Amino acid sequence: MAGGDLVLASASPRRAKLLRQLGVAFVQHPTDIDETAVPGESPQDYVVRLAREKALACEQALPDRVRPVLAADTCVVLDEQVLGKPVDAMDALAMLARLSGREHLVLTAVCLRFRELESECVSETRVQFINLQRAQVEAYIATGEPFDKAGAYAIQGLAAAFVDRLQGSYSGVVGLPLAQTWNLLQQCGVATVFEAKPHE
Repeated sequence: MAGGDLVLASASPRRAKLLRQLGVAFVQHPTDIDETAVPGESPQDYVVRLAREKALACEQALPDRVRPVLAADTCVVLDEQVLGKPVDAMDALAMLARLSGREHLVLTAVCLRFRELESECVSETRVQFINLQRAQVEAYIATGEPFDKAGAYAIQGLAAAFVDRLQGSYSGVVGLPLAQTWNLLQQCGVATVFEAKPHE
């Protein structure tokens, strides 16, 4: 595997873009795991477990284990229920109808594995949606944006117009909380733009 100080266990272009904002040299090595929730598992335990399992699966799949592995998982929570990715347009419509006019929680867990070290963090962000009309939701679904997004929306896209207010980490809602991620990277010596040596 060529170049990079870090391995990102994700195919997400959004997480990759956020990591680039930190100036990290990395390669992507996505991995598939079973994302089925365990009965009785809390939303926070769920996202932490998935982030850990993604990091471990990626690490075990690498031809060498000389670089740190970073993995993340994001979920949208309403009434203590995890809203995953919609399976079809009707599912997206149902999710967005539930989120309309209400506050929900977005959890993103980040796990970093490097040799004997395993560190993790969880970002919690509260997001309040405006009241949405059915025609507006249907128009949004027709754009295709809600699919493959937790909770059937992308805050960095058209759905930014749905957000009345936000308390917490915006980048955490996108998929990678930068402040917490930077802290984890510092723990294992991964250079970012903030630790780079100034030009002579």
